[in-house]
Amino acid sequence: MVFKRLLGAFGVGGPSVDTVLTVSRVSPGGTLTGEVRIKGGDFDAEIEHITLGLVARVEVEHGEGEHSGLGEFARSEVSGPFTLRAGEERAIPFQMPVPWETPLTEVQGQPLHGMALGVRTELAIAKAVDKGDLDPFSVTALPSQEAVLTGFADLGFRFRSADLEVGRLYGVDQRLPFYQEIEFLPPPQYAGRVNEVELTFVATPVGLDVILEADKRGGHGSGHDSFGRFQLSHEQALQTDWTAEIGGWLEALSARHGGYDHGHHDDYGHHGGAGLGGAVAAGAAGLAAGFVAAEVIDEVGDFFEGDEE
Repeated sequence: MVFKRLLGAFGVGGPSVDTVLTVSRVSPGGTLTGEVRIKGGDFDAEIEHITLGLVARVEVEHGEGEHSGLGEFARSEVSGPFTLRAGEERAIPFQMPVPWETPLTEVQGQPLHGMALGVRTELAIAKAVDKGDLDPFSVTALPSQEAVLTGFADLGFRFRSADLEVGRLYGVDQRLPFYQEIEFLPPPQYAGRVNEVELTFVATPVGLDVILEADKRGGHGSGHDSFGRFQLSHEQALQTDWTAEIGGWLEALSARHGGYDHGHHDDYGHHGGAGLGGAVAAGAAGLAAGFVAAEVIDEVGDFFEGDEE
């Protein structure tokens, strides 16, 4: 998909830019490739730099409620200074690595409602910076992540929604200032005991953290959040019977009665492989300074076309 616009920060007759992704469907840890095509306007322009940024829609909770905004989570400079002559056309190829913690936008070929990622092209001329249109891209699951998702599907869970929460997961080597929550509705056998289950992945080049959060039904109509965490290598994740592991975790939660306050954190470790000790607390800490950009959803137009918010 190609976005083309006259760079408004530089006035009428300024340069125009197209960003073309030749590879726009990647997995975490993969590489986006393409080229930035610029065309000179009515005058010569001294280009200071061309930078690409990966941006995502994130949810930020605060005292007055919840706010949606764009956050940039990776940057890559594709060109340093050069002179763009009037009417000149240039194509600058790029390869941009995608962080291992990049959230998924589709599962088993189906888009995750609520997710939106894009590449933003930034062109700087004479101290003025124009942040161009957004070029969406898709992120598919790693094989190790796909194995977990297949376990949910085999148990009969149905995907509900997904979002990105700004914050930190305690006890997890998290590099990005947000984490993804993929929400599932339970199958009939759990419908009376669990409202929903949220799944979070934190991937690295060598392994995968799988964090589960079950919103349990309380005996008097109040819910209780219980957490579980698996920490494995990618190879271990592929060899794990996730239908049995997830089902066993849920059955263990269902077997416990009473004595829970909202936010109680259960211990749960992977059987074999990388064992875990201590409770897992999944929660949001303070915002990373400057992470959420000034733009709000209404300002990014067609990038979020089809979203309800």
